[in-house]
Amino acid sequence: MKLNADNLCASLEQGLRPAYLLSGDEPLLVSEAADAIRTAARAQGFEERDVYFIERASDWSDVLAGANNLSLFGARKLLELRLPSAKPGVAGSKAIVQLLEQQDRDTVVLMLTGKLDRDTQNSAWVRAFATRGAWLPLWPVDAARLPAWLGTRARRAGLDLSREALAFIAERCEGNLLAAQQELDKLRLLVPTGHIGLAAVQAAVADSARYDVYQLGEAALAGDVARALRILAGLRGEGVEPTLALWSLAREIRNLWNAVQPQAPSQRAWQRSSAALEQGKRRAHKLPYPLLAERAARTDRMIKGLMPGDAWDEMALLISELAGIRALPLVAAWR
Repeated sequence: MKLNADNLCASLEQGLRPAYLLSGDEPLLVSEAADAIRTAARAQGFEERDVYFIERASDWSDVLAGANNLSLFGARKLLELRLPSAKPGVAGSKAIVQLLEQQDRDTVVLMLTGKLDRDTQNSAWVRAFATRGAWLPLWPVDAARLPAWLGTRARRAGLDLSREALAFIAERCEGNLLAAQQELDKLRLLVPTGHIGLAAVQAAVADSARYDVYQLGEAALAGDVARALRILAGLRGEGVEPTLALWSLAREIRNLWNAVQPQAPSQRAWQRSSAALEQGKRRAHKLPYPLLAERAARTDRMIKGLMPGDAWDEMALLISELAGIRALPLVAAWR
């Protein structure tokens, strides 16, 4: 069975399954799902809890031995496995399948791991969880869905937040759901009743956004200059290498150029389809590609110390030009 964060509670109310696999890189969602399963297990008499942190291949023998050890008092137990790498290896995969095949009714297996790539999702051990128990992949909440996600959480907490207030929290906490939930908890303490507007939220909410270079490229490609520049500043503040930020922007420029070329459909089949790319294609014919290429090359030379200037400022100009906004003209400089 494959579950999601929305139907987990309903599934637990219908009955506890013998095994659960929680995968994802969003700590808040993984933690909440695990807590819900632990609570349901305790309610059904699974009072003991054995936790194993899997770091080496030899750890799996300890897991199998622990699963076969009967409790001194005959209590039912929750066997919790932590696998941060999401890669159990050949020995680990066999051990997981064996564990689930020999599992008795007095043990529930709960595994917490990181995001699973496409190959791992089709592996034997993941299929074993989906067949004999449940697999719950937990995905981050993207920027477009974050205000609605926050609104649902706020109402659940008894908070009446304006649309502008939700948008402000989403902007300040994008990519960091744990911080977003903490801001809601803080607001519940500061303003326990009544309607909460933008001014109250601005006074209380800290800037806890967390971005990655992929979000930078997609925001620039979509023409969302304000968000792209905010992400650029966030990456700079977090100490991200400027080479990675430039790579993301150059990648999206190349994707856009390839998408509008008169190629056969078979030649374009490999290209990803995204809302950002579709938005970029609407203004693709107006973009000065030679200028974009030269701006990216200048940024690269600045990063390498072959040209004076600030690479981050140059990338800000590149973002503006990718959105169709005329920026400062190129100034010749020594190379």
